[in-house]
Amino acid sequence: MINMTNRVPMTMLAQLDEVAIFQTAAFAHNDVDEPAAQNQRTGYEGQSNYGELNLGLHVHDNATKVLDNRMRLLTALNEQLADDLTDQRHAINSLHWVSQVHGKQIHDVDATALNMAPMAADAIVSQQNGRGLAIMTADCVPIVLYQPTSGKIAAIHAGWQGLACGVIKETVNRFTDSSPIQAWIGVCISQENYEVNTDVRDKLLAGCITNQTLSDKHIDDFVSLFSISSNDDKIKLDLPKLAGMQLEAAGVTVMKDLPVVCSYADAHYYSYRRQTHMQQPATGRMALVIVRR
Repeated sequence: MINMTNRVPMTMLAQLDEVAIFQTAAFAHNDVDEPAAQNQRTGYEGQSNYGELNLGLHVHDNATKVLDNRMRLLTALNEQLADDLTDQRHAINSLHWVSQVHGKQIHDVDATALNMAPMAADAIVSQQNGRGLAIMTADCVPIVLYQPTSGKIAAIHAGWQGLACGVIKETVNRFTDSSPIQAWIGVCISQENYEVNTDVRDKLLAGCITNQTLSDKHIDDFVSLFSISSNDDKIKLDLPKLAGMQLEAAGVTVMKDLPVVCSYADAHYYSYRRQTHMQQPATGRMALVIVRR
């Protein structure tokens, strides 16, 4: 269930001693399933759909509104975390974003001077208190990491290109402490709704081999593990399953059971593929957020 906090549609996926994980949505859940309500959520064919909480500055939405949404999110996070609204000891004083480029560049916010222009990267890491890390998606796989012994946190954007080029392994390698790392996977597109040409699968397999992101057994069984045949010589790929197995191959424990909620099938979330199928010029972006108090 999506919780409405400060009129912000989001849910808390997990809360530990010093860390909490949140998933935002495009719309709040309710019990109304009438066609009119569904149209309000998904938008109309040919029209951009920015929902109630678009967090993406790059999708041609009003920038002032998007920045306001990000500030609303920060306020809502602090409302969720505070023991009472006057207690500032657990406040998150900064929420960090990156310009995501479908690669494996890692942005260490602790080692970089604050800049108004976001860094081009697909993962963020930090070891400082009072910070939140946000990864935007609209079908790609969002992942957050936490290492209890060091207090280090990370957020990863892993579409098929990121999974091919090894963004998960690259981020895990930034955790120099050998202690256990935990991971959570957020809302993303399901295998049922992710139909692609076979060349995407072939590029994924080649990338996993080159970057050594899976065990030899999983490489040998790649086709049967992660794809099923579809129509017109196309296949359906299981990106969240692949992300989970790459995490496990890197020695990380996935804390949230798969499968996760499908961004395409559930109209409360943003979906780039749904936008494409509805011939909409743009749609918004949601975020998986990890905060360290």
